[in-house]
Amino acid sequence: MTATATAAALPTDQDLLARFGPLFDHIATGSALREVQRKLPSTEVESLKTAGFGALRIPQDRGGLGASLPQLFLLLTNLAAADSNLAQLWRGHFAFVEGLLLDDGGPRAERWFPVIAGGAMIGNASSELTGASLKDISTTISAVDGDLLLEGTKYYSTGSIYADWIAGSAISDGERVSYAVAAGAPGVECLDDWNGFGQRLTGSGTTVFRSVRVDPADVRPFNKSQPSHVHAFFQLVLVASLAGIARAATDDVVAFVAPRTRTYANATSSVPAGDPQVQQVIGEVSSLAFSAEASVSAAARALGKAFGVLTEATGPGVRRDAVDEAELAVYQAQVTVIDQVLSATSRLFEVGGASAVSIERGLDRHWRNARTIASHNPAIYKARSVGGWELTGELDRFNT
Repeated sequence: MTATATAAALPTDQDLLARFGPLFDHIATGSALREVQRKLPSTEVESLKTAGFGALRIPQDRGGLGASLPQLFLLLTNLAAADSNLAQLWRGHFAFVEGLLLDDGGPRAERWFPVIAGGAMIGNASSELTGASLKDISTTISAVDGDLLLEGTKYYSTGSIYADWIAGSAISDGERVSYAVAAGAPGVECLDDWNGFGQRLTGSGTTVFRSVRVDPADVRPFNKSQPSHVHAFFQLVLVASLAGIARAATDDVVAFVAPRTRTYANATSSVPAGDPQVQQVIGEVSSLAFSAEASVSAAARALGKAFGVLTEATGPGVRRDAVDEAELAVYQAQVTVIDQVLSATSRLFEVGGASAVSIERGLDRHWRNARTIASHNPAIYKARSVGGWELTGELDRFNT
């Protein structure tokens, strides 16, 4: 955050909820139908851009809203409750912004703050299907006749279909670099071929680059030596998306049960809403959702603390410790929230029998979406990292 932005001028949670809450409510009204029809939420993404959602973390004196990290994750959780696809597809954009904020006052921030404050969205295209892990990259940037040309194929390009710019990673002169190119540039092709059974509207498909010209100013080497909160940030967006799914599942199961008059012959009440066992199931789902949101909030505070340390004039050891604390909090949240949300989204079907599995009602989307998000970064590796930290005081990042 820049020194000219004062605490008194920053938005409150209530300010941000008042600004974006009605838009989230509108997005929620079509969520189930979009899933059934597999209709990409392009209109909804554009509405968020127009409302300034993408500029949440940009400093106010640079045209943004100046929101804190806890505030961003509050809004991401609320957006996920409206439509979890939308929360996830903004993941690359906000991670890109976090990288800029670490460079506040530097050339990258000077280049991109006005672009994003003007409404542009940044998509993500880093991962590939080649190689043995996410670390293996075959996409290249090469100098050809005085131009830098980007060549390669990316997958899991979440958000890129909706984006104005696409950022990712490539190899240039044998070194790993990051890049950003206009989504509409000649040679860029975004395909909606994501074939997962959940989160089907995130645009997480293939992006192909065929001799795409790259501005040298938008290519930079990776700096692995500087501590950064961005990795933990990436993970927490997924956890916030899960928490939002749990809240949506709670709302949907309540809306399903409350007006029902049909019940079972051996039920203890003439209507489902009065049945103590049905009430218990809804209470369990609601409580799991509450716990998931509380975990996201706690991890977001740890991430905000780490960001504050990273942007102050402190020693590298202090910065690394702060990042470790934030990553640990995010890993712990991930390990617990996944089980909580999968339990909630499966348990809710106990209240309605066969009618609860109606395709039109779309209650199944909550479990499918949660299971898909949970599979992105398997929690078994995070649990092992947390256990190793408890035993040794060191956080293993090999599998992160």
